[in-house]
Amino acid sequence: MAHYLQELVKRHKAGNPQGIFSVCSANEFVIEALLEFGKKHNEVVLVEATSNQVNQFGGYTGMTPADFVQLVETISRQVGFPQDKVILGGDHLGPNPWKGEPADSAMAKAKVLVRDYVRAGFTKIHLDASMHLASDGDPNVALDPRIIAQRTAELCQAAEEGYQERLRDHSHAQPPVYVIGTEVPVPGGTTGDDDGLSVTKPEDFHATVSVTREAFASYGLDEAWKRVVGVVVQPGVEFGDHFIEEYNRAEAQALSKALEQYPHLVFEGHSTDYQQPQALREMVEDGVAILKVGPELTFVFREALFLLEHIERQVPALAGRDRSNLQEAMEELMLAEPKNWAPYYKGNAEELKFARKYSLSDRIRYYWANPKAAAAVKKLLDNLNSVHIPLSLLSQYLPRQYGKVRAGELLNVPEALIKDRIAEVYEKYRFATRPRE
Repeated sequence: MAHYLQELVKRHKAGNPQGIFSVCSANEFVIEALLEFGKKHNEVVLVEATSNQVNQFGGYTGMTPADFVQLVETISRQVGFPQDKVILGGDHLGPNPWKGEPADSAMAKAKVLVRDYVRAGFTKIHLDASMHLASDGDPNVALDPRIIAQRTAELCQAAEEGYQERLRDHSHAQPPVYVIGTEVPVPGGTTGDDDGLSVTKPEDFHATVSVTREAFASYGLDEAWKRVVGVVVQPGVEFGDHFIEEYNRAEAQALSKALEQYPHLVFEGHSTDYQQPQALREMVEDGVAILKVGPELTFVFREALFLLEHIERQVPALAGRDRSNLQEAMEELMLAEPKNWAPYYKGNAEELKFARKYSLSDRIRYYWANPKAAAAVKKLLDNLNSVHIPLSLLSQYLPRQYGKVRAGELLNVPEALIKDRIAEVYEKYRFATRPRE
Protein backbone atom coordinates (compact mmCIF):
# COMPACT_ATOMS: atom_id res chain seq x y z
CA MET A 1 0.00 0.00 0.00
CA ALA A 2 1.29 3.44 -0.92
CA HIS A 3 2.13 5.89 1.85
CA TYR A 4 -0.53 8.49 2.65
CA LEU A 5 1.79 11.24 1.41
CA GLN A 6 2.32 9.48 -1.92
CA GLU A 7 -1.46 9.37 -2.35
CA LEU A 8 -1.67 13.01 -1.31
CA VAL A 9 0.79 13.98 -4.04
CA LYS A 10 -1.36 12.15 -6.61
CA ARG A 11 -4.47 13.98 -5.43
CA HIS A 12 -2.66 17.30 -5.43
CA LYS A 13 -1.51 16.78 -9.01
CA ALA A 14 -4.99 15.68 -10.17
CA GLY A 15 -6.30 19.21 -10.49
CA ASN A 16 -7.76 19.97 -7.06
CA PRO A 17 -4.75 21.07 -5.00
CA GLN A 18 -4.74 19.92 -1.42
CA GLY A 19 -2.08 19.44 1.19
CA ILE A 20 -1.24 18.60 4.77
CA PHE A 21 0.18 20.63 7.60
CA SER A 22 3.05 19.27 9.63
CA VAL A 23 3.22 20.05 13.34
CA CYS A 24 6.87 20.30 14.39
CA SER A 25 6.73 20.27 18.15
CA ALA A 26 7.45 18.11 21.15
CA ASN A 27 5.12 20.15 23.38
CA GLU A 28 2.52 17.84 24.92
CA PHE A 29 -0.27 20.43 24.84
CA VAL A 30 0.43 21.04 21.14
CA ILE A 31 0.44 17.32 20.34
CA GLU A 32 -2.69 16.58 22.39
CA ALA A 33 -4.53 19.47 20.75
CA LEU A 34 -3.50 18.12 17.33
CA LEU A 35 -4.77 14.61 18.03
CA GLU A 36 -8.04 15.96 19.40
CA PHE A 37 -8.31 18.10 16.26
CA GLY A 38 -7.72 15.05 14.07
CA LYS A 39 -10.36 13.13 15.99
CA LYS A 40 -12.87 15.98 15.66
CA HIS A 41 -12.45 16.13 11.88
CA ASN A 42 -11.66 12.43 11.32
CA GLU A 43 -8.47 13.34 9.46
CA VAL A 44 -4.91 12.08 9.25
CA VAL A 45 -2.43 14.24 11.16
CA LEU A 46 1.32 14.70 10.76
CA VAL A 47 3.58 15.41 13.73
CA GLU A 48 7.34 15.76 13.44
CA ALA A 49 10.36 15.88 15.70
CA THR A 50 13.59 17.61 14.72
CA SER A 51 17.13 16.33 15.05
CA ASN A 52 17.83 18.93 17.75
CA GLN A 53 14.73 18.07 19.76
CA VAL A 54 14.94 14.29 19.59
CA ASN A 55 18.01 12.17 18.86
CA GLN A 56 19.94 9.17 20.16
CA PHE A 57 21.46 11.35 22.90
CA GLY A 58 18.11 12.82 23.96
CA GLY A 59 18.25 16.19 22.20
CA TYR A 60 17.01 19.22 24.11
CA THR A 61 13.80 17.38 25.07
CA GLY A 62 15.64 14.43 26.62
CA MET A 63 13.82 12.07 24.25
CA THR A 64 15.15 9.47 21.85
CA PRO A 65 13.13 8.66 18.70
CA ALA A 66 11.56 5.66 20.46
CA ASP A 67 10.64 7.89 23.42
CA PHE A 68 8.89 10.37 21.11
CA VAL A 69 6.92 7.57 19.46
CA GLN A 70 5.87 6.34 22.89
CA LEU A 71 4.80 9.87 23.89
CA VAL A 72 2.60 10.28 20.82
CA GLU A 73 1.14 6.79 21.19
CA THR A 74 0.32 7.46 24.86
CA ILE A 75 -1.46 10.71 24.02
CA SER A 76 -3.28 8.98 21.14
CA ARG A 77 -4.68 6.40 23.54
CA GLN A 78 -5.70 9.06 26.05
CA VAL A 79 -7.47 11.08 23.36
CA GLY A 80 -8.99 8.02 21.68
CA PHE A 81 -7.47 8.81 18.30
CA PRO A 82 -6.40 5.89 16.06
CA GLN A 83 -2.63 5.61 15.88
CA ASP A 84 -2.84 4.54 12.24
CA LYS A 85 -4.05 8.07 11.46
CA VAL A 86 -0.89 9.60 12.90
CA ILE A 87 2.06 10.07 10.54
CA LEU A 88 5.35 10.52 12.39
CA GLY A 89 8.01 12.58 10.68
CA GLY A 90 11.64 13.45 11.30
CA ASP A 91 12.69 16.98 10.39
CA HIS A 92 16.20 18.11 9.40
CA LEU A 93 17.58 14.63 10.02
CA GLY A 94 21.28 14.80 9.43
CA PRO A 95 24.46 16.07 11.05
CA ASN A 96 23.16 19.46 12.22
CA PRO A 97 23.40 18.66 15.96
CA TRP A 98 27.07 17.78 15.45
CA LYS A 99 28.07 20.34 12.84
CA GLY A 100 30.96 21.44 15.04
CA GLU A 101 32.59 18.05 14.52
CA PRO A 102 34.57 16.74 11.52
CA ALA A 103 32.53 15.14 8.75
CA ASP A 104 33.45 11.56 9.65
CA SER A 105 32.16 11.70 13.21
CA ALA A 106 29.22 14.03 12.46
CA MET A 107 27.96 11.83 9.64
CA ALA A 108 28.45 8.65 11.67
CA LYS A 109 26.17 10.07 14.36
CA ALA A 110 23.73 11.35 11.75
CA LYS A 111 23.41 7.87 10.23
CA VAL A 112 22.60 6.39 13.63
CA LEU A 113 20.05 9.18 14.13
CA VAL A 114 18.24 8.51 10.86
CA ARG A 115 18.31 4.74 11.33
CA ASP A 116 16.89 5.10 14.84
CA TYR A 117 14.05 7.31 13.62
CA VAL A 118 12.95 4.85 10.95
CA ARG A 119 13.42 1.82 13.19
CA ALA A 120 11.21 3.52 15.81
CA GLY A 121 8.36 3.96 13.32
CA PHE A 122 8.83 7.38 11.72
CA THR A 123 7.77 7.15 8.06
CA LYS A 124 8.26 10.71 6.74
CA ILE A 125 11.93 11.53 6.70
CA HIS A 126 13.45 14.89 5.78
CA LEU A 127 17.08 14.25 4.92
CA ASP A 128 19.16 17.38 5.48
CA ALA A 129 22.92 17.33 4.92
CA SER A 130 23.18 20.95 3.83
CA MET A 131 25.21 22.33 6.71
CA HIS A 132 28.96 22.89 6.87
CA LEU A 133 30.82 20.50 9.14
CA ALA A 134 34.05 21.30 10.94
CA SER A 135 36.23 19.71 8.29
CA ASP A 136 34.49 21.39 5.34
CA GLY A 137 36.67 24.49 5.18
CA ASP A 138 35.48 28.07 5.05
CA PRO A 139 31.87 28.16 6.33
CA ASN A 140 31.29 31.34 4.32
CA VAL A 141 31.82 29.46 1.06
CA ALA A 142 28.78 27.54 -0.17
CA LEU A 143 29.08 23.80 0.31
CA ASP A 144 29.44 21.87 -2.95
CA PRO A 145 25.96 20.55 -3.91
CA ARG A 146 27.53 17.23 -4.87
CA ILE A 147 28.83 16.80 -1.31
CA ILE A 148 25.38 17.60 0.07
CA ALA A 149 23.80 15.09 -2.34
CA GLN A 150 26.32 12.38 -1.47
CA ARG A 151 25.73 12.82 2.25
CA THR A 152 21.97 12.85 1.66
CA ALA A 153 22.28 9.50 -0.13
CA GLU A 154 24.34 8.11 2.74
CA LEU A 155 21.62 9.18 5.17
CA CYS A 156 18.97 7.57 2.98
CA GLN A 157 20.97 4.35 2.95
CA ALA A 158 20.98 4.39 6.76
CA ALA A 159 17.23 5.02 6.76
CA GLU A 160 16.65 2.06 4.47
CA GLU A 161 18.69 -0.10 6.84
CA GLY A 162 16.50 1.12 9.69
CA TYR A 163 13.42 0.14 7.72
CA GLN A 164 14.74 -3.39 7.16
CA GLU A 165 15.41 -3.69 10.89
CA ARG A 166 11.88 -2.51 11.69
CA LEU A 167 10.43 -4.89 9.13
CA ARG A 168 11.88 -7.84 11.00
CA ASP A 169 9.79 -6.95 14.06
CA HIS A 170 6.78 -5.38 12.30
CA SER A 171 5.90 -7.37 9.20
CA HIS A 172 3.42 -4.74 8.01
CA ALA A 173 5.79 -1.81 8.51
CA GLN A 174 5.50 0.80 5.79
CA PRO A 175 8.62 1.93 3.94
CA PRO A 176 9.51 5.57 4.62
CA VAL A 177 8.95 8.40 2.20
CA TYR A 178 11.56 11.13 1.86
CA VAL A 179 11.82 14.85 1.58
CA ILE A 180 15.11 16.32 0.35
CA GLY A 181 16.60 19.78 0.22
CA THR A 182 16.79 22.52 2.80
CA GLU A 183 15.98 26.16 3.26
CA VAL A 184 17.45 29.23 4.94
CA PRO A 185 17.67 29.60 7.88
CA VAL A 186 18.84 26.35 9.49
CA PRO A 187 16.63 24.65 12.09
CA GLY A 188 16.05 26.83 15.13
CA GLY A 189 15.05 30.01 13.33
CA THR A 190 16.54 33.26 12.16
CA THR A 191 19.05 35.18 14.25
CA GLY A 192 17.41 38.57 13.83
CA ASP A 193 15.39 40.67 11.43
CA ASP A 194 14.82 40.04 7.75
CA ASP A 195 18.18 40.09 6.02
CA GLY A 196 17.38 39.59 2.38
CA LEU A 197 14.93 36.76 1.85
CA SER A 198 14.76 35.40 -1.68
CA VAL A 199 12.59 32.76 -3.32
CA THR A 200 14.38 29.60 -4.46
CA LYS A 201 15.46 29.96 -8.09
CA PRO A 202 13.97 27.36 -10.46
CA GLU A 203 17.43 26.39 -11.65
CA ASP A 204 18.54 25.71 -8.07
CA PHE A 205 15.47 23.55 -7.50
CA HIS A 206 16.15 21.58 -10.70
CA ALA A 207 19.80 21.16 -9.71
CA THR A 208 18.88 19.86 -6.25
CA VAL A 209 16.61 17.21 -7.75
CA SER A 210 19.09 16.23 -10.44
CA VAL A 211 22.22 15.95 -8.33
CA THR A 212 20.39 14.12 -5.53
CA ARG A 213 18.82 11.65 -7.92
CA GLU A 214 22.29 10.91 -9.34
CA ALA A 215 23.68 10.38 -5.84
CA PHE A 216 20.85 8.02 -4.94
CA ALA A 217 21.53 6.02 -8.11
CA SER A 218 25.23 5.77 -7.31
CA TYR A 219 24.33 4.22 -3.94
CA GLY A 220 21.85 1.78 -5.46
CA LEU A 221 18.88 3.66 -4.02
CA ASP A 222 16.69 3.77 -7.12
CA GLU A 223 13.78 2.18 -5.26
CA ALA A 224 14.11 4.69 -2.43
CA TRP A 225 14.15 7.55 -4.95
CA LYS A 226 10.66 6.53 -6.02
CA ARG A 227 9.60 7.35 -2.47
CA VAL A 228 10.92 10.91 -2.54
CA VAL A 229 7.72 12.95 -2.33
CA GLY A 230 8.92 16.46 -1.64
CA VAL A 231 11.65 19.04 -1.92
CA VAL A 232 12.16 21.80 0.65
CA VAL A 233 12.26 25.18 -1.02
CA GLN A 234 12.04 28.79 0.08
CA PRO A 235 8.73 30.05 -1.35
CA GLY A 236 9.26 33.50 0.13
CA VAL A 237 7.97 33.19 3.68
CA GLU A 238 9.84 33.72 6.91
CA PHE A 239 9.51 35.25 10.34
CA GLY A 240 11.93 36.61 12.88
CA ASP A 241 11.72 38.14 16.31
CA HIS A 242 9.41 40.95 15.28
CA PHE A 243 8.67 40.58 11.55
CA ILE A 244 6.67 38.31 9.26
CA GLU A 245 7.54 37.97 5.58
CA GLU A 246 4.19 37.53 3.84
CA TYR A 247 3.76 35.11 0.93
CA ASN A 248 3.76 36.78 -2.47
CA ARG A 249 2.61 34.29 -5.07
CA ALA A 250 3.69 36.50 -7.97
CA GLU A 251 7.30 36.27 -6.76
CA ALA A 252 6.98 32.48 -6.45
CA GLN A 253 5.35 31.97 -9.86
CA ALA A 254 8.48 30.80 -11.69
CA LEU A 255 9.31 28.32 -8.93
CA SER A 256 5.75 27.02 -8.94
CA LYS A 257 5.88 26.54 -12.71
CA ALA A 258 9.10 24.54 -12.40
CA LEU A 259 7.33 21.93 -10.29
CA GLU A 260 5.15 20.89 -13.23
CA GLN A 261 8.04 18.85 -14.63
CA TYR A 262 7.88 16.45 -11.66
CA PRO A 263 4.66 14.42 -11.44
CA HIS A 264 5.66 12.74 -8.17
CA LEU A 265 7.00 15.74 -6.25
CA VAL A 266 5.55 18.62 -4.28
CA PHE A 267 7.22 21.39 -2.32
CA GLU A 268 7.63 21.40 1.43
CA GLY A 269 7.54 24.87 2.97
CA HIS A 270 9.23 25.56 6.30
CA SER A 271 8.64 28.60 8.51
CA THR A 272 5.06 29.05 7.31
CA ASP A 273 4.13 30.13 10.84
CA TYR A 274 2.02 33.30 11.21
CA GLN A 275 0.97 33.39 7.55
CA GLN A 276 -2.59 34.48 6.83
CA PRO A 277 -5.10 31.70 5.92
CA GLN A 278 -5.49 32.85 2.32
CA ALA A 279 -1.73 33.06 1.86
CA LEU A 280 -1.37 29.49 3.10
CA ARG A 281 -4.11 28.41 0.68
CA GLU A 282 -2.27 30.11 -2.19
CA MET A 283 0.93 28.30 -1.20
CA VAL A 284 -0.84 24.95 -1.42
CA GLU A 285 -2.30 25.87 -4.81
CA ASP A 286 1.21 26.84 -5.94
CA GLY A 287 2.66 23.44 -5.06
CA VAL A 288 3.66 23.82 -1.40
CA ALA A 289 1.54 20.87 -0.35
CA ILE A 290 3.37 20.25 2.94
CA LEU A 291 3.22 23.24 5.28
CA LYS A 292 5.47 23.16 8.35
CA VAL A 293 4.36 24.96 11.52
CA GLY A 294 5.98 24.92 14.94
CA PRO A 295 6.92 28.13 16.76
CA GLU A 296 3.49 29.69 16.15
CA LEU A 297 1.92 26.83 18.09
CA THR A 298 4.11 27.26 21.15
CA PHE A 299 3.76 31.05 20.76
CA VAL A 300 -0.02 30.78 21.23
CA PHE A 301 0.55 28.20 23.99
CA ARG A 302 2.67 30.81 25.79
CA GLU A 303 0.04 33.47 25.07
CA ALA A 304 -2.68 31.33 26.65
CA LEU A 305 -0.59 30.61 29.73
CA PHE A 306 0.29 34.26 30.27
CA LEU A 307 -3.36 35.28 29.83
CA LEU A 308 -4.44 32.64 32.31
CA GLU A 309 -1.88 33.99 34.75
CA HIS A 310 -3.51 37.42 34.45
CA ILE A 311 -6.79 35.72 35.37
CA GLU A 312 -5.14 33.84 38.26
CA ARG A 313 -3.91 37.11 39.77
CA GLN A 314 -7.41 38.60 39.83
CA VAL A 315 -9.75 35.78 40.82
CA PRO A 316 -11.10 36.73 44.27
CA ALA A 317 -11.27 33.11 45.41
CA LEU A 318 -7.50 32.82 44.98
CA ALA A 319 -6.71 35.83 47.17
CA GLY A 320 -4.13 34.93 49.79
CA ARG A 321 -3.06 31.73 48.05
CA ASP A 322 0.35 31.04 46.58
CA ARG A 323 0.28 32.10 42.93
CA SER A 324 2.20 30.54 40.07
CA ASN A 325 4.23 33.67 39.30
CA LEU A 326 4.69 32.05 35.92
CA GLN A 327 6.14 35.00 34.02
CA GLU A 328 8.67 35.74 36.75
CA ALA A 329 9.62 32.07 36.93
CA MET A 330 10.23 31.91 33.18
CA GLU A 331 12.30 35.10 33.20
CA GLU A 332 14.49 33.81 36.03
CA LEU A 333 14.95 30.49 34.26
CA MET A 334 15.86 32.05 30.92
CA LEU A 335 18.35 34.41 32.55
CA ALA A 336 19.95 31.53 34.46
CA GLU A 337 20.21 29.36 31.34
CA PRO A 338 20.67 31.73 28.38
CA LYS A 339 22.11 29.33 25.80
CA ASN A 340 18.81 28.87 23.92
CA TRP A 341 18.10 32.58 23.41
CA ALA A 342 21.25 34.67 23.89
CA PRO A 343 22.84 33.82 20.50
CA TYR A 344 19.61 34.77 18.70
CA TYR A 345 18.14 37.86 20.34
CA LYS A 346 19.64 41.31 19.81
CA GLY A 347 19.21 44.68 21.51
CA ASN A 348 19.60 46.47 24.82
CA ALA A 349 18.47 45.06 28.17
CA GLU A 350 14.84 46.12 27.76
CA GLU A 351 14.65 44.84 24.18
CA LEU A 352 16.10 41.49 25.24
CA LYS A 353 13.62 41.23 28.10
CA PHE A 354 10.78 41.92 25.66
CA ALA A 355 12.10 39.33 23.19
CA ARG A 356 12.40 36.65 25.86
CA LYS A 357 8.64 36.91 26.39
CA TYR A 358 7.20 38.05 23.10
CA SER A 359 9.53 37.21 20.21
CA LEU A 360 7.74 35.54 17.31
CA SER A 361 10.72 33.17 17.15
CA ASP A 362 9.47 31.96 20.53
CA ARG A 363 12.68 30.67 21.99
CA ILE A 364 10.92 30.39 25.33
CA ARG A 365 9.64 27.09 23.91
CA TYR A 366 12.95 25.47 24.80
CA TYR A 367 12.25 25.98 28.51
CA TRP A 368 8.76 24.58 29.13
CA ALA A 369 10.09 21.08 29.84
CA ASN A 370 12.44 22.40 32.56
CA PRO A 371 11.25 21.22 36.00
CA LYS A 372 11.03 24.80 37.28
CA ALA A 373 8.85 25.85 34.36
CA ALA A 374 6.74 22.71 34.60
CA ALA A 375 6.16 23.35 38.31
CA ALA A 376 5.01 26.92 37.65
CA VAL A 377 2.62 25.75 34.91
CA LYS A 378 1.25 23.03 37.19
CA LYS A 379 0.69 25.57 39.96
CA LEU A 380 -1.19 27.84 37.55
CA LEU A 381 -3.41 25.03 36.31
CA ASP A 382 -4.04 23.66 39.81
CA ASN A 383 -5.06 27.09 41.07
CA LEU A 384 -7.46 27.73 38.22
CA ASN A 385 -8.90 24.22 38.38
CA SER A 386 -9.73 24.79 42.05
CA VAL A 387 -12.07 27.69 41.29
CA HIS A 388 -14.69 28.70 38.76
CA ILE A 389 -13.05 31.06 36.26
CA PRO A 390 -15.28 34.16 36.22
CA LEU A 391 -16.88 34.73 32.83
CA SER A 392 -16.00 38.42 33.07
CA LEU A 393 -12.29 37.63 33.27
CA LEU A 394 -12.62 35.04 30.52
CA SER A 395 -14.24 37.69 28.32
CA GLN A 396 -11.47 40.15 29.22
CA TYR A 397 -8.49 37.92 28.44
CA LEU A 398 -9.69 35.08 26.19
CA PRO A 399 -12.71 36.56 24.37
CA ARG A 400 -12.93 33.97 21.59
CA GLN A 401 -12.85 31.14 24.10
CA TYR A 402 -15.42 33.04 26.19
CA GLY A 403 -17.80 32.96 23.23
CA LYS A 404 -17.34 29.20 22.86
CA VAL A 405 -17.87 28.63 26.58
CA ARG A 406 -21.09 30.66 26.47
CA ALA A 407 -22.26 28.63 23.46
CA GLY A 408 -21.63 25.36 25.29
CA GLU A 409 -18.87 24.39 22.83
CA LEU A 410 -15.94 24.53 25.26
CA LEU A 411 -15.36 23.67 28.90
CA ASN A 412 -14.37 26.56 31.13
CA VAL A 413 -11.25 24.83 32.44
CA PRO A 414 -7.67 25.95 31.79
CA GLU A 415 -6.49 22.89 29.86
CA ALA A 416 -9.40 23.11 27.44
CA LEU A 417 -8.90 26.86 26.99
CA ILE A 418 -5.21 26.39 26.16
CA LYS A 419 -5.83 23.60 23.65
CA ASP A 420 -8.61 25.56 21.97
CA ARG A 421 -6.25 28.49 21.49
CA ILE A 422 -3.77 26.12 19.81
CA ALA A 423 -6.53 24.57 17.70
CA GLU A 424 -7.33 27.98 16.24
CA VAL A 425 -4.01 27.74 14.41
CA TYR A 426 -4.91 24.25 13.21
CA GLU A 427 -8.18 25.57 11.80
CA LYS A 428 -6.24 28.07 9.73
CA TYR A 429 -4.08 25.33 8.28
CA ARG A 430 -7.04 23.05 7.69
CA PHE A 431 -8.66 25.78 5.62
CA ALA A 432 -5.47 26.02 3.57
CA THR A 433 -4.88 22.31 2.99
CA ARG A 434 -8.27 20.71 2.53
CA PRO A 435 -9.69 20.18 -0.98
CA ARG A 436 -12.03 22.78 -2.37
CA GLU A 437 -15.69 21.87 -1.90
